Amino acid sequence: MKIGIGNDHAAVEMKMQIKEYMESLGYEVVNFGVDTPERCDYPVIGEKVGMAVASGEVDCAVLICGTGAGISMAANKVNGVRAAVCSDTTTARLVKEHNNANIIAFGARIVGIEKAKDIVKSYLDAEFQRGRHAARVEMITEIEKRNK
Repeated sequence: MKIGIGNDHAAVEMKMQIKEYMESLGYEVVNFGVDTPERCDYPVIGEKVGMAVASGEVDCAVLICGTGAGISMAANKVNGVRAAVCSDTTTARLVKEHNNANIIAFGARIVGIEKAKDIVKSYLDAEFQRGRHAARVEMITEIEKRNK
């Protein structure tokens, strides 16, 4: 599986550690983020990662900024993206199982590195449950189509 990762200047160190962690689990990781602490604009990174997910360039992605909120909002503007901010492992698992989230996000200023690793692992280990959830995900897709 190929996983995208993106970050802004607030999350350089965490991104590097999460990238290394995912690679240690056997995933191919594509870096769309910044590697230096110079100020950058998180919407640019969020869109870039969203486009990579929507186009199939990567299978899913992890986004990290100060809170996870801004970068995920930008990614969610790309048609086909279902990005969710996760600050705990239960949310990370459920957004995949119930919402078929294709991007998770979290904040480098909100969660520590070990919690971030646990969040990523919970998300990556989860599978979309389909069934009643598939109809709801399709409803989200229909909303997106109506509002292009």
